[in-house]
Amino acid sequence: MPVLVETDASLVPQLLGAMPTGSQAVGSVDRAVAWVDQHGDEYVVVLGSSVPLEVALGTAEELRIQRPTVSVVLLREHFDTDVLTRAMHAGVRDVVVAGDDEKSLTRAVERAHQLYQALRGPTGARQLGRIVTVFSPKGGVGKTTSSVNLALALADGGARKVCLVDLDLAFGDVAITMQLFPTHSIEQAVGAEESVDLAMLETLLTPHETAALTVLAAPAHPDVRERISPLLISRILRALREGFDFVVVDTSPSFDDATLTALDETDECVIIATLDVPTLKNVKVALETMDMLSIARGHRHLLLNRADEEVGISVEKVESILSMPVSAQVASAMEIAAATNAGTPIVTHKPQHPASLAYGRLAAAVAGDPVAAPGASAGDTSGEPQRSRSFFRRGRSS
Repeated sequence: MPVLVETDASLVPQLLGAMPTGSQAVGSVDRAVAWVDQHGDEYVVVLGSSVPLEVALGTAEELRIQRPTVSVVLLREHFDTDVLTRAMHAGVRDVVVAGDDEKSLTRAVERAHQLYQALRGPTGARQLGRIVTVFSPKGGVGKTTSSVNLALALADGGARKVCLVDLDLAFGDVAITMQLFPTHSIEQAVGAEESVDLAMLETLLTPHETAALTVLAAPAHPDVRERISPLLISRILRALREGFDFVVVDTSPSFDDATLTALDETDECVIIATLDVPTLKNVKVALETMDMLSIARGHRHLLLNRADEEVGISVEKVESILSMPVSAQVASAMEIAAATNAGTPIVTHKPQHPASLAYGRLAAAVAGDPVAAPGASAGDTSGEPQRSRSFFRRGRSS
């Protein structure tokens, strides 16, 4: 999908409205380059009028050499012959007057797609995203908080497109944790097993303010879960693969039908544990069950939440008990609870907090590629952000 670079948030809705459904908005050129690096099927980058001309031309020059199938469309408040000539030499495909007829931008993006098809062909391998299931056999271990922060860390400030699915169908808390008020949920997909596709699901998603993250909320009432079949869940997850780099699934604390279906579809599984004997016993049994069912063998990641060794159980002891290494550990902190209660998860509220860095390390382990350490958000233009060069190598093809 096309990517738009615009630091003026007030302009983003109007510009995205002139671009294809699913287009992505980021707040810096570096994020756009990271996006292109990770999306082999990208065909156009739209550089908004807030992007300085020299930066825009440098980006166009770089993409012209490294990714010649990606067109650059430049938006300017006004331009003269000199700007047009320099843009042409840099490899800009189209220059559009900002604030002019929106159809001008629409047509420029359409021309970019036509050129992409001519250069690459209309068919070819599609890169499918990966499903990351977050699970714990015991409630109250911070699973939903971890799911939300992991999803935000994977989104990498806009370099990746992530969907967070709440499959705790009776008591899902993802929406309220993120201070979202969905008008639709997975309930509206009931009965659509034979017609589920990405376009239909996009009408049920609730966007988070980061723009890189959207949520498929759980039903508002627990009784609805009886009408959500495993087949529907499977087809929803498979359809979401087509539009997102990662689909993070928050589950209920039991091996119910919804959780088992998600685990059957999963590529990576994050298991949450805390440093108490009952939880570790339950996690041990859950891991043995997953072994019997051949779920996510070799693709499991252990997150220790509230990992305070003062309770008398060390990380080494946990690894010995569970026979698997700890991928990341998050210590107890009042800031985490305060951020969650305020609807601003710690990864976005305090990017340099130890917990945020831990979620970043977990995201890197899950992705199998470098993920930028939590830092400035996609819209943060203070300072010069580090350019992310992590290539998305492990996606599936179809």
